[in-house]
Amino acid sequence: MPTDRLSTGLPALDGLLGGGLDTDAVTEVYGEGGTGKTILCLQVAVRVALDGKWVVYVDTEGLSVDKLEAMAGPKLPDVLQHLLISSPSNLAEQSRAVDKATRLARDGSRTVGLIAVDSATMHYRLELGGREEETARRELGLQLAQLVSAALQVPVPVLVTNQVWRKVGDGTLEPVGGAFLNHAAKTILRFDRLQGEWRRAVLMKHRSQPEGSIEFRISEKGLV
Repeated sequence: MPTDRLSTGLPALDGLLGGGLDTDAVTEVYGEGGTGKTILCLQVAVRVALDGKWVVYVDTEGLSVDKLEAMAGPKLPDVLQHLLISSPSNLAEQSRAVDKATRLARDGSRTVGLIAVDSATMHYRLELGGREEETARRELGLQLAQLVSAALQVPVPVLVTNQVWRKVGDGTLEPVGGAFLNHAAKTILRFDRLQGEWRRAVLMKHRSQPEGSIEFRISEKGLV
């Protein structure tokens, strides 16, 4: 495992993760809407792009250019020069986007410093309960396998966000995708909503760090 890690730009979160995101693994972040998952993806993407490396960003929920501009500031043109965004409109298109992202990371023609998928389960969730449910499960599984393989082989950090569903019995929130994402991700973070702008990041799984949590705020510039 590479000894270096990719800083998230939030020192407290880096401390929780033992220095930042693992550079040879998939990191999953799940939570309700508005808890900061996309902000984290954009914040890390800006840092990687400004370091001169390429970011391949698979966006299924509608990336906010205003948020990206607020974080990058006057350096937005530099960020955009190293940011490749795809916006798949269904799960099949998402599979093609993930395939292109992992092939680009592997071929070495551009130094890819981050693959982000926000969110990995948006289109998958829409296909659950339909006639193509098994196909959807298979497609999501193949996507995750490609991301895990690229993370290990290149290596490249992979950051994926995940939606949640509420259990009928006790009302607890669970990540969509179940065992698929749980097995694929070496690091799992849960983001919780607190009062006002405050949020909590809970480390649910990590291969070398103990479970724990930190609190943070969502600001115009990112997570602080």
